Amino acid sequence: MRKIGLLSDTHAWWDDKYAEYFAECDEIWHAGDIGSEELAVKLATLKPLRAVCGNIDGQSLRLQYPLVVHFQVEEVKVMMTHIGGYPGRYYPPIRKELYDTRPNLFIAGHSHILKVVYDRSLNCLHINPGAAGKSGFHQVRTLIRFTIDGKQIKDLEVIELGHR
Repeated sequence: MRKIGLLSDTHAWWDDKYAEYFAECDEIWHAGDIGSEELAVKLATLKPLRAVCGNIDGQSLRLQYPLVVHFQVEEVKVMMTHIGGYPGRYYPPIRKELYDTRPNLFIAGHSHILKVVYDRSLNCLHINPGAAGKSGFHQVRTLIRFTIDGKQIKDLEVIELGHR
């Protein structure tokens, strides 16, 4: 069983609440627009970090974190990218890879809109954790925690960090 802390779109904004809410997690996943190497290092000192680069991330972050990452946790196949769209409206450059690999869990950020949607056509859970940073149009900063236990994705919690 693995407890996951998920966030996106920090845009270099550090909040001490990240450390508080991720304290019991086994891993932190960042779905892009990290914003600075310093923020990535701070997250990685808390827990092992899996991340993808986003459209605002500079060359140094792009060299460290790929555009798309595939991995498996327990029995759950995961695909994570920054710009991914959502069920019925997947981002065209990602759509073929998503349908070819058919993950059980697809994570994307970018929109700053928190969404958890099950895609019946892919038999896949899609999660966008919203935006944890202060840049953008979103009103409330969010992150997500959940547990992967075998094939199950469970105990999903949406955490509001406050207004931007």
